[in-house]
Amino acid sequence: MSRPDVTTILHKGLRRSLAALAAGIGCALSFGLQAQDADFYKGRQITWILSAGAGGGYSTYAQAFAPFLTKYLPGNPGIVIQNMPGAGGIRAMQYLSATAPKDGTVIGLVHSSVPFAPLFGLPGSNFDPRKFGWIGSLNSSNEICIAWHTSGIRTWQDMKDKTFIVGGTGGGSQMETMPDAINRIFGTKIKIISGYSGGNEVYLAMERGEVQGRCGVSVSSVNSTRSDWFPSHMVEVPIVIGMHRTPLFPDIPALAEFVPDKRTRDILDVLLAYQDMDRPLLVPPGTPPARLEMLRKAFHQGMNDPDFIAEAKRIKLEIDEITGQRLEEVLANAFMLPADVVQAAKDAMSMGGQTK
Repeated sequence: MSRPDVTTILHKGLRRSLAALAAGIGCALSFGLQAQDADFYKGRQITWILSAGAGGGYSTYAQAFAPFLTKYLPGNPGIVIQNMPGAGGIRAMQYLSATAPKDGTVIGLVHSSVPFAPLFGLPGSNFDPRKFGWIGSLNSSNEICIAWHTSGIRTWQDMKDKTFIVGGTGGGSQMETMPDAINRIFGTKIKIISGYSGGNEVYLAMERGEVQGRCGVSVSSVNSTRSDWFPSHMVEVPIVIGMHRTPLFPDIPALAEFVPDKRTRDILDVLLAYQDMDRPLLVPPGTPPARLEMLRKAFHQGMNDPDFIAEAKRIKLEIDEITGQRLEEVLANAFMLPADVVQAAKDAMSMGGQTK
């Protein structure tokens, strides 16, 4: 048996030493980065961008949850809420995608329909929602149409027989895309008045008599800012915009009850995909994964904090934790749908209503 070559032995030993050194350096760097991330938020401030105007349901949710998000983030940073309405929520997504710092100091709360805007080719939706970091969603819900009590719109049949004037905030918002789609698929007579800065402005317009209602609104949005409307019968609910009825209004039919065939149902599935991620939180593309994980962990802990649950109940906010991983799945599934079904859903929507 031949003796091993001395040079070979030295080379093997050197390789082992270099590998051990590299592993040690890697561990040290990893530990250093973890320590850096653990201290990152100490003494810092988070800017929380909302795609809706002040005074509406999005602001109410953000103001209620902000103290609990920062409570569970290491370093307990301050949070400043900044409203950035425009184009039905697309303006905020554009800012978060292209301009906002990507270090974890900026987060967003956007309209649930906006991540799907690129799927339908809505104007200005030059972003890929799958590249954002999704923290989680505060709720999931069916939406409804609401009609002012003096409007004469009380039932689904009324929506088919009479002109129903609703307010909207821009072509990217479900307040406009959903009424458009309902008109085209089901033959209703909804007229959209566009140009309001947010949902609260639409509510004010209803109270002033400028419009008769709003389509594409959650019960929690109404309750969070107009808690007396349902108990006092200030508004009627003619239809649930969903695949199923809601226990909150068990006698009100859901849109899916009126679909004539499977293809229409498939199209409706596409149009309503956003309901699985109502009030989603996100960070800009390129935010370090470790900081996204910190935010996800704080989000989970905050959502399950007994004090937050009690506060949400007190101010009548519906909450239902949806994880960031689930939001990623919803978006991935939507962007893998057959092109013909997506096109049919797109054809059911126009790009906006009449400007007020």
